[in-house]
Amino acid sequence: MRAKPAYRDRSDVDVAVLDALADRPTEGMTVFELRAEVGASIDEIESALERLNADDLIEVSREGSRTVVVPDDRVVGPAEAETDVLDRLRRRLPF
Repeated sequence: MRAKPAYRDRSDVDVAVLDALADRPTEGMTVFELRAEVGASIDEIESALERLNADDLIEVSREGSRTVVVPDDRVVGPAEAETDVLDRLRRRLPF
């Protein structure tokens, strides 16, 4: 699953964080899980999280000793979203 196209005009790290969170919209992810998934430095991820939080695109909560980040419902696209023409072609053509 990916973040909706309306939220993809951000920095690469912001979009990568949103995409990773969109894959786990209900259980969310910790910063360390995001670090493993996104492949950016912890500082870049923290900056992205600050920007996304300021724009109300994520929600941060504490679950026991863990801090969990989940995407806002409006950010998550449908499970089978066709994001562009190339994706539709790949699905139709036998590669």
